Amino acid sequence: MERLTSRQLYDAVGERMQLRWVAGMRGEGRAIEPGDNKSRRPSQIGYLNIIYPNKVQIIGTEELAYLDSLDSRQRWETIEKIMAYRSIALLVTKDQAVPGDLRNAAEESQTPLWISPKRGHELLTYLQYHLARGLARQITLHGVLMEVNSIGVLITGESGTGKSELALELITRGHRLVADDAPEFTLIAPDVIDGTCPEMLRDLLEVRGLGVLNVREMFGHTAVKPSKYLRLIVHLQPMTQTGADDAMKRLYGDVGYRDVLDVAIPQIVIPVASGRNIAVLAEAAVRSHMLKSKGLDPAQTFVDRQAHQLRRLPPW
Repeated sequence: MERLTSRQLYDAVGERMQLRWVAGMRGEGRAIEPGDNKSRRPSQIGYLNIIYPNKVQIIGTEELAYLDSLDSRQRWETIEKIMAYRSIALLVTKDQAVPGDLRNAAEESQTPLWISPKRGHELLTYLQYHLARGLARQITLHGVLMEVNSIGVLITGESGTGKSELALELITRGHRLVADDAPEFTLIAPDVIDGTCPEMLRDLLEVRGLGVLNVREMFGHTAVKPSKYLRLIVHLQPMTQTGADDAMKRLYGDVGYRDVLDVAIPQIVIPVASGRNIAVLAEAAVRSHMLKSKGLDPAQTFVDRQAHQLRRLPPW
């Protein structure tokens, strides 16, 4: 998401956190930009901080007690500083009574002021997670995202290489569809990419000659999945373009990595030719990837056996 406004945040978490909007509704367009957390002191959300203000300021019992401890001039100056930073929201916890001067200042400065019956740490934990997901980097890639043997697999390739046909064959073999044609990927952790399906394409798969198919209605609810972490890319490529006669590719396979949101995702290239069972090859590619991730490499085992045998042979 490019930006997250106060209204969008309220609509997303308001019901879960039991929020009530009590003042500053005219500031609903205030927004957090993805780059806002790259400052010297990242502060998207936190308890009331006047020196390094947060984009969402949580006001708990201690914070209200601090305001009450100030004399009238200091209190006015402090509230002015809070409003001057233009946070996207002030959030009062535990349904505490909002002081009149704080409410009036929020209304005059158009600063959204919310109240929740939840405790501060509950609000902080949930909103931190939601803001991290909502402002995370995203990208849309061309391909079909599947769950194959519990692994998130993106099937890619040029138009006409049989991506959708392969996906349909995998679905009939018990695997699950996440998204066809335009899966959306979000960087939710430094090395974790979550793939989801756009609402418009949910449950749908387009196959040439058959048109658009509703996978959920045809194969049942277990044939689709709302999201999956991306762990492997299977790239379909015509046999004439793969260099399949290369000795090292014959031994180790055509494997490499593709950069997605600055994360190196393993990629396996499968040559496509008439008569090849691509679904079986794709399943085997996933199983091979799972073995290699556990430290089991059949090609390297073969190389080691051969080297051991050569050492045992006489030099003539």
